[in-house]
Amino acid sequence: MTQAGAADALGISPGYLSQIEADQRPITRKLLQRLTRLFSLPAGYFSDDEDLRLASELRESASDPLFGAAASPDEASSVVRVAPNLAQRFLHLYRSYLALEEEHRSLQTSIAQEGGGAASRFPYDEVRDWVQSRRNHFDVLDLAAERLATVNHFRSENRGEDLAKYMLDAHRIRIEHAPDALDRGMIWRLDRKAQTLFLPVDAPSESRAFWIAHVIGLLDQRGAIERQIRQARLSNDEAASLARVALANYFAGALVMPYETFLGSAREMRYDVERLQRRFGTSFEQVCHRLSTLQRRTSPGIPFYFLKIDIAGNVLKRSSATRFQFARFGGPCPLWNVHQAFSQPNRILVQLAATPEGTKYLSIARTVSPSAGSYLSRPRAVAVGLGCEVAYASQTVYAKGVDLDDAEAADPIGPGCRACERTDCRHRALPPIGRRLDVGTAERGLVPYRIDTGPG
Repeated sequence: MTQAGAADALGISPGYLSQIEADQRPITRKLLQRLTRLFSLPAGYFSDDEDLRLASELRESASDPLFGAAASPDEASSVVRVAPNLAQRFLHLYRSYLALEEEHRSLQTSIAQEGGGAASRFPYDEVRDWVQSRRNHFDVLDLAAERLATVNHFRSENRGEDLAKYMLDAHRIRIEHAPDALDRGMIWRLDRKAQTLFLPVDAPSESRAFWIAHVIGLLDQRGAIERQIRQARLSNDEAASLARVALANYFAGALVMPYETFLGSAREMRYDVERLQRRFGTSFEQVCHRLSTLQRRTSPGIPFYFLKIDIAGNVLKRSSATRFQFARFGGPCPLWNVHQAFSQPNRILVQLAATPEGTKYLSIARTVSPSAGSYLSRPRAVAVGLGCEVAYASQTVYAKGVDLDDAEAADPIGPGCRACERTDCRHRALPPIGRRLDVGTAERGLVPYRIDTGPG
């Protein structure tokens, strides 16, 4: 197709198309929609997943009332496309501002109450963004875990004992029970002087194995973990400490579920989480999280997003190898099946859902609340969600009986009310950023305002 022919089919001038090709003019969303329709391409075909995530976060941040007028989706996408490094620097500066604001409020509260200060949320967000930028995959740790599991012949049916024996043989650290550990709010404690790892006596076997594998990661892979942290260029020691824990957890998952063995079983079992759970002696949550990390370049698994929330809707963990974008501010979309899981404990819920831009996902959700260990303890109510785009859904057991082509059957989910552009959602809790509101009293809809659907 000639440039003139393409321009005519898109309804624009050849000069405009030439400027787009030279990166002198942005591609608007309407023009992008025409382009995908013209060549029968899926939504998001021309977008890089990391660019989508960065643009979404940039738009949210730049729409803070601090900056006046809100940023439009096209503006944010243009900035990321033309100056991605500048966009990253702006976000780094904005996160630093948020951290400073939070510390300032904490200091004011401390002065008023004559108490101690509170830690900033900035390091946690920084580490989460870094892990997300790596698509939650660290191949150097995966390869090291595979080698260790192969050389030592770790077996899934006897993994806890195998790992404990390795700890004793390689590091002279023995495992002992600590009946009161949970009462102190601790799940394990490593006493280097006594060369003892204390674990709670009533912990599930899969948790015990994972904690031992975590400590092995801290000891065996210290050099590799520190190199990853240095390469990340995190801004402070708190962020580096959180990253160290995250990488040791990653290694633990890779040691308990070695990459190629686990991926082969996942494909064989059509990604059936419960069957994988039994084969590897792990928990439901551990399997879901591991599935979201299988992005080795030479043998990738299905790209999944993973989410863990508590009963109040607080996001405890999140990562995504898909193009799906999580909102940075506010809670997740109430239409996600992960919220409904709390009303049906221990049951797997399957959902076909569509995002505002038209991408469809097949998602599962289930509660994973462990036993509190005592009647007097307060059990933690949490649920996990796992999802992939419908293009991969037929590879999973959860697509059975679901009409993946039925657009009307898909629940209209979004990243969260503040970042979602749906104007007619009856479940909306907050107005979308960058939209003017009409709060006239002549009529009343499902929410006490109407959203201007004109340009943001």
